[in-house]
Amino acid sequence: MRSRVGRLTCVPESKFSIVVPLFNEQFAVAGTIVEIRDYFEQRGESFEILLVDNASTDATRAHAQSLLDGAKVRLLVNDANRGKGYSVRRGMLEARGKVRLHCDADCAPSLASLPKMVQLLESNDLVVGSRLAPGAQLGQRQTLPRRFVGRGFQQVCRAILSEPTRDLFCGFKLWRGDAAVDVFERLSLDGWTYDAEAISMARALGYRVTEAGIVWTDREGSRLQMARVLVPVIRELLAARSNVHAQMTLGVSARATP
Repeated sequence: MRSRVGRLTCVPESKFSIVVPLFNEQFAVAGTIVEIRDYFEQRGESFEILLVDNASTDATRAHAQSLLDGAKVRLLVNDANRGKGYSVRRGMLEARGKVRLHCDADCAPSLASLPKMVQLLESNDLVVGSRLAPGAQLGQRQTLPRRFVGRGFQQVCRAILSEPTRDLFCGFKLWRGDAAVDVFERLSLDGWTYDAEAISMARALGYRVTEAGIVWTDREGSRLQMARVLVPVIRELLAARSNVHAQMTLGVSARATP
């Protein structure tokens, strides 16, 4: 479940914060950093890239090291493997951007969809990048059997949380900074299912959530085996549902207090 995350307050505010969780991403990390950095520099936007390494056992940190500058590109290292959810939460709470994107280490192709998402954020608090929503442009796809299993799994997760979002686990989500802090401070899950809890929490707290079809390319080598994770995930999501309900009650009580 949840581990405590510390926060720092000495980093200047940027317009955009990009949080990238890493675990054994030695072949992707350097190229992704360069593409994200070049994207924002070419547009003249103020930004920071926060890499959060989840105790990688390969050369991920070494490959990232040459691109760190302590300001625009920073690396946070977990003291142990604490889970993807913990890593994203740590990055999102340390971030200082008014707009915060969390994306996977292979997210560079999806940057083409960012202008549309930024526009949608003008009237929303969370824009969920989606491989299933209208307008999605998919490059390399998963095999048909994996797509079939994945869609069924998504439906189970949506049913548990009563969540209308079609694609809960796509690794490309854009938040308003204040909404991100409020939501991520309340999350209970440290593993990869944190995405579903975060979306459900945002909606329960009254934040405006929308889903946008994005450019997406699947990469080979998924580490998940659905048959093995299904029962633990259902347990996690049932616990997350209880946490969302509890936090929603606390949120309503806090707003009602004079």
